[in-house]
Amino acid sequence: MLETPHVALGAAIASAIPNPLLSIPLAFASHFLLDMTPHWTPHLNTETKKYGRLTNQTLLIIGFDLACALLLTAYLYKYGNNNPNILFGAFAAILPDVVEGPYFLWGYKNKYLDIWMKFQKSIQADANVFWGLLTQIITLGATLYWFFSLL
Repeated sequence: MLETPHVALGAAIASAIPNPLLSIPLAFASHFLLDMTPHWTPHLNTETKKYGRLTNQTLLIIGFDLACALLLTAYLYKYGNNNPNILFGAFAAILPDVVEGPYFLWGYKNKYLDIWMKFQKSIQADANVFWGLLTQIITLGATLYWFFSLL
């Protein structure tokens, strides 16, 4: 799943559950639930194996998504009365993908990262572009509705 729906759900969980000892682990766990939902993302593993790196198009998609995720996080933080728990929840929700960054961007590998990558790949539910993006738009909309209804 793209990062923007992940940060939205992480922020909503953090807003709904003020105790960070509960909300941060739940935001982290939400990442895996969203990844099990049919969605579309560029095929990072396939590109890395085929070309030895990510394509420029994929890097552009990643950059745009990260910019949207950062802007959304900042907006939700400000709208949520500058509650730092919202920032922690948003970050916890994308942490599993952040861990993969060095692998895909710089080719960094080790046995622990290989295990992590295999696990992450095993839970992905891929869909075609139309249905996969529609799923993410619906997820994002529902999550934002929930976030704003909590305030």
